[in-house]
Amino acid sequence: MQSGTRANQVEPRVALRRFFDKMLVELGPQDWWPARTRLEVILGAILVQNTAWQNAALALKQLRKKGLLNLARLRHATRFELEGCVRPAGFFRQKADTIQNFLAWLDDTCGGSLTGMFALPPHELRHQLLQVKGLGPETVDAILLYAGQRPFFVADNYTRRILARHEVVHPGANYGEVQEFLHHHLPADANLFNEYHALLVEVGKQYCKRQEPQCGDCPLEDFLGPHQPIPLPASRLKTA
Repeated sequence: MQSGTRANQVEPRVALRRFFDKMLVELGPQDWWPARTRLEVILGAILVQNTAWQNAALALKQLRKKGLLNLARLRHATRFELEGCVRPAGFFRQKADTIQNFLAWLDDTCGGSLTGMFALPPHELRHQLLQVKGLGPETVDAILLYAGQRPFFVADNYTRRILARHEVVHPGANYGEVQEFLHHHLPADANLFNEYHALLVEVGKQYCKRQEPQCGDCPLEDFLGPHQPIPLPASRLKTA
């Protein structure tokens, strides 16, 4: 590895920018999220929970075939019809529950309007969505970022794995801690967060695999090297 490329020798914001630039050159723009409408993004974010995107895409295809990628029609879908459509994504009962919970919240809080939903202040909207049963931080942030163009970084497993292996973050850092780190060291730019997250997912899928990572072929291989990760909060040091 060439001298001067290690992330410990530069400020975190500079290191993160170098990661991004190298991935973008090597992999090209990812053009995320693969959806036609905001509703399709929201449903995709729910359906991709605990499964591969290919399975979520199959479920979306079924919803499209039934004409249910439309709020009015989706509201009036029978439970049997909804479960049948989302079955390819796995956990179909839970995901059907989550979709219906979201629709009920949207109707009660925003008059059933996605425009009204995204008119809410971003942090208030995030807080409210996290109260919807079945929506966790990763799903909510994917909805905010990809459907609403709100700058919330999706600090998912791929993101945390890659940054931890490069010792940019502590291996024990959780979702919120890594997201806070990224928000602090990157400009609050939804387009940047969109592309950055998509690139990290592609690196995670192709190279930085959970088992047997392919470091020699990875676009970020030049940046491997020891440096100081962000510390965990003092309250978590004893349990990390």
